[in-house]
Amino acid sequence: MISPVRKTGDFLTFGSPLIEEAEIQEVVACLRSGWVGTGSRVAQFEEDFAKLKGMDSAVAVNSCTAALHLSLLASGIGPGDEVITTPMTFCATVNAILHAGATPVLADVDQRTMNIDPVEIERRITKRTKAILPVHFAGRPCDMDAILDIARVHSLKVIEDCAHAIETEYKGRKAGTFGDFACFSFYSTKNIVTGEGGMILAKRAEDINRVKVLGLHGMSKDAWKRYGDEGFEHYQVVECGFKYNMMDLQAALGVHQLRRVDAYWDNRESVWKRYMHGLKGLPIELPSAIEAHTRHGYHLFTILVSEEEAGISRDEFLNRMTYHGIGVGVHYLSLPEHPYYQQALGWRSDDCPKAMAIGRQTVSLPISAKLTERDVEDVIRAVHGALGYE
Repeated sequence: MISPVRKTGDFLTFGSPLIEEAEIQEVVACLRSGWVGTGSRVAQFEEDFAKLKGMDSAVAVNSCTAALHLSLLASGIGPGDEVITTPMTFCATVNAILHAGATPVLADVDQRTMNIDPVEIERRITKRTKAILPVHFAGRPCDMDAILDIARVHSLKVIEDCAHAIETEYKGRKAGTFGDFACFSFYSTKNIVTGEGGMILAKRAEDINRVKVLGLHGMSKDAWKRYGDEGFEHYQVVECGFKYNMMDLQAALGVHQLRRVDAYWDNRESVWKRYMHGLKGLPIELPSAIEAHTRHGYHLFTILVSEEEAGISRDEFLNRMTYHGIGVGVHYLSLPEHPYYQQALGWRSDDCPKAMAIGRQTVSLPISAKLTERDVEDVIRAVHGALGYE
């Protein structure tokens, strides 16, 4: 048996974030301040993120899942309504639709981009359809012109799932500025991290105000304003809300991470290019070319491993990469493949055949700002080794 690329104890963790000294010191300062809940650091993070996106305001919450749920509710989505989304996404996307009381409807993806196909969206619209929820998969922007055209014709809300797409742009516009709402993730494997966390953008001020209230118990005042140095402020519960607020401890990471968003993007672009060069010619399918007039977020680098072409199954490839000390991911097994949705919604594995085929072959290689030149070279060597190309 060939030797592993990386020795025991030197495993390359998939999606490990780059945490720098400024974040560590900010967290320490937050702990020493005596205020670790929602406060001034969250407010700063919201302000900085809104500025990054060219929006008037933003609302920080404890996850992208919470952001999706609140956006659906603020859109008036509820029981009896249908929301069209993609089968190539994390389960949180459809779970949020279910939590809102609505029915998720899947539209298959474009084979090349792995994003939701506008033609398939159009085919699935019914009189119950109330919204389209596109996901900018891996950081590649969806065809927003076509999606917005469909939404206008059918008077539908558009809620962008931008969990992979903080830096993504489409024809000169930033992802998250197209829809009625946009939802971002700062989970520990994302491009900008707060451990757990999310952000909501909305075009209308009244929608921003609504998600802010819904995200903190339905109270009319933020907790930190109630107990601030300006004196106690009474609050009123105006809706039955949720406990979705972000803490200052999380925002302490985010405010510094956000300042390096472009530098981190540059690092991942470099990794992307090295993978495209170093893996060229192997019996795997590499990501398709990046479309003109777009900016890819470089959140995931996904390859497709076909047993017919590669000589090994996708799952055997995963095992061999682990043997070589390289952490990999699967983004994603198509949603209709999961037993819960089959039982609860009657979905079948082949409901979305393109997504099914992708989900059974896809592998995500490490790509983060933390990767060193040696890490990238080790990944390339491990892929070669896993495929039998020493």
